[in-house]
Amino acid sequence: MSDFTVEDDCFRLDGEPVRLLSGALHYFRVHEEQWEHRLSMLAAMGLNCVETYVPWNLHEPRAGEYRDVAALGRFLDAVRRAGLLAIVRPGPYICAEWENGGLPVWVTGRFGRRVRTRDAEYRAAVERWFLALLPQVARRQVSRGGPVVLVQVENEYGSYGSDAVYLEWLAGLLRQCGVTVPLFTSDGPEDHMLTGGSVPGLLATANFGSGAAAGFQVLRRHRPGGPLMCMEFWCGWFDHWGAEPVLRDPAQAAGALREVLECGGSVNVYMAHGGTNFGGWAGANRSGPVQDGELRPTVTSYDYDAPVDEYGRPTEKFRLFREVLREYARGPLPALPPEPVGLGVRVRAELVEWAPLGEVLEALGDPQAPVSGAPPTFEELGVDRGLVCYRVAVPGPRQAYPLGVSGLRDRAVVYVDGVRAGVLTEASGPLPEPVAGPAEVELWVESLGRVNYGPRLGEPKGITGGVLHERQYLHGVRARALRLEAFEVAGAVAAVPFRTVPAVADGSAGAGRTGLFRGWFTIGGAADADHAGLALPGWTRGFVWVNGFCLGRYWSVGPQRVLYVPGPVLREGANEVWVLELEGAGGPWVELGPGAPVRAGAPGVVEP
Repeated sequence: MSDFTVEDDCFRLDGEPVRLLSGALHYFRVHEEQWEHRLSMLAAMGLNCVETYVPWNLHEPRAGEYRDVAALGRFLDAVRRAGLLAIVRPGPYICAEWENGGLPVWVTGRFGRRVRTRDAEYRAAVERWFLALLPQVARRQVSRGGPVVLVQVENEYGSYGSDAVYLEWLAGLLRQCGVTVPLFTSDGPEDHMLTGGSVPGLLATANFGSGAAAGFQVLRRHRPGGPLMCMEFWCGWFDHWGAEPVLRDPAQAAGALREVLECGGSVNVYMAHGGTNFGGWAGANRSGPVQDGELRPTVTSYDYDAPVDEYGRPTEKFRLFREVLREYARGPLPALPPEPVGLGVRVRAELVEWAPLGEVLEALGDPQAPVSGAPPTFEELGVDRGLVCYRVAVPGPRQAYPLGVSGLRDRAVVYVDGVRAGVLTEASGPLPEPVAGPAEVELWVESLGRVNYGPRLGEPKGITGGVLHERQYLHGVRARALRLEAFEVAGAVAAVPFRTVPAVADGSAGAGRTGLFRGWFTIGGAADADHAGLALPGWTRGFVWVNGFCLGRYWSVGPQRVLYVPGPVLREGANEVWVLELEGAGGPWVELGPGAPVRAGAPGVVEP
């Protein structure tokens, strides 16, 4: 049993001053069988602590329906076995480039602008969640033999709001749920953020990627005493679909890390190992100074240009960080664990079976919602990840008019009388060709990820306005959801009526088709592979599963070209692949190989 306190200007563990050298590693972005290796990599880099968020929406997708909340406890047990301390950031909001900032759809859909405020109904939902979650933390605090030394109150709240009553209540709730270790807040080193996000009597920390002396100076203006800590030292950055990859020079990042430590501060390297946004859980951002512009969905990889890359391998940044951290470590650093081994061969999986999207919807989709006047949003249908098929009739006879959608979020593939008519986005105008009536229209709308940061947090998805023919709303809408989680139910895909992929005129099979494709590949030595990389040449946009495990979204716009496959997902012998193509298939085949960093040779540098 140990005691961890905040005293004077330092942290103390059992009365002795200690500097926290922490690194972010999110248990939900790393396959559980790989936790041990990734934690040992952090220790070898010179860290003595690990930090993780907790995504509420992953563990309570529907009100009162809890899923594997014990995963956090298992991770913290792995942290203890690795000889590391732990910082837990339970939210309820986490940002983290994660879908909806970690808030469940049923919460933001129900409470809207009242989330992250003192609203009584929102607080009641948070309280029920924390009562379910926090025993995993409380029983693993250092005072009870566990690794947990700090717990965060909310997350970067000063970037969002100023409800001091809410923050005080949340801190009190953490205490009521048995959290006795020091509590803290984290915000950008700006006056409005620190005044909006700090709680009197609690440790305040700052988030930045450079300029430690200036950042800590701002923090000291608000908190003359207490330990200095950069709770998010941004050593890299994340990528968006359709944009250039973002990199940070290793030597520059190492210099910025050294400055944090020379200022006497503790640090949490964000990210030490980023991992992957499996299962379509990647979030999105809005462009512009107040995040009210174009939607920018985050890619599946969360490599983050971190010192330990997405494949678990040390980078040049790892080597330089290790040199810096070695000077502040107590004793010699552990040796590096064996480097992860990629799949030793390249194999092609021919996707020989196929079912069109409409038949997949019939087999795996929600029951059809009642006909409604206005189209229901994803939130009204209770859909987090996936797509919704909206069907509506154009009355007739009438001449051809432009057909479009108001309030579309995020992307719709449109069919008129069964023939593809185009793709609409929230920024586009109507379809290229006008539509005459009578006609039957289908709009397959996909959420590309919910906003995870800023004032547009919690915005609804789907058709939030209406389907317009000229200026007239088309009423009598039928909506049906195809959720990603429907594919995760054991044996569910067996209900899909697959048939042999048909050839097209040029002899290629499946080209240009949408729907669910299935194929197999055979490998030997799968037990020896920590990872593989899956490439989808010629495919456009959709999701991939290997042996029922959802790797996440692929999209031909890049910059990500290869999806990370955790070794534990692979099997000796036959392996099954599903590809849900939403805009137009390639070959159809996919290729697995040893894998390569998605950022290799990527242009662009960011200095957070």
